[in-house]
Amino acid sequence: MPLLDIETGACLHYEDSAPGSEQIPVILIHGMLGTARGQLGHAMDWLAAAGFRVIGLTLRGYGQSMPKPRDFPDDFYQRDCDDLLAFMDALGIDVAHLLGFSDGGEVVLIAASSEPERVASCIAIGAIGNFGPELRGVFQRSYPGDWITEEEKREHGFSDAAKFTGAWVRAMTRYIDAGGDICLSQAHRISCPLIIMLGKQDKLNPKALGERFVARVPSGRLEMFDCGHAVHDDAREDFYRLALRHLRDAGGFAP
Repeated sequence: MPLLDIETGACLHYEDSAPGSEQIPVILIHGMLGTARGQLGHAMDWLAAAGFRVIGLTLRGYGQSMPKPRDFPDDFYQRDCDDLLAFMDALGIDVAHLLGFSDGGEVVLIAASSEPERVASCIAIGAIGNFGPELRGVFQRSYPGDWITEEEKREHGFSDAAKFTGAWVRAMTRYIDAGGDICLSQAHRISCPLIIMLGKQDKLNPKALGERFVARVPSGRLEMFDCGHAVHDDAREDFYRLALRHLRDAGGFAP
């Protein structure tokens, strides 16, 4: 479980199930207050057992990745995408399958739309690539962060939950105020197969906004699940089935 310094100035913690393999890897990226292992560990292990090269990447400021504390500038999604692409460069990975959850899902959508030649397929769980004004109140309810545990504070290296959640809410509000376009205007550039996976009870990601995004992607589709935000946890078997078919159809195995 090494750490890797990259050109953007971050030092990222990751797990690689088959380092040195020439197989196109599946890179998994977690969401807010997570790590690759903590939020996506069972998916990583399952994909590796199914024969894929799996890389779990922890974003800057979370877990063992640096710098700390995690902050949220206006362009934090783009910064995380830049980190992802620089990470791939540092490992000599030209092309990858991307799977992201929540904030990590927004990151993989940006990567697939900004560098389409580098993404073989994309799965975004609990992410929609665009925000509407109806989400302002939903985001604001994350503040002051009294739902964050002491263990999570220690793991991610901060002590003030209100400061952490306040910074995230301000960034999300600024996205809405600027029109809510995370990468919707670039969605047509996504050339790989894309699945957006949403739970029917996910308050952060309305179905209508997911539909708006995939309608602009030539090979995009939306899959709805009878669960909440964490589809990969709450509807695990259905998630496994769809993800496996998606990756195999996209050439997820080495020749």
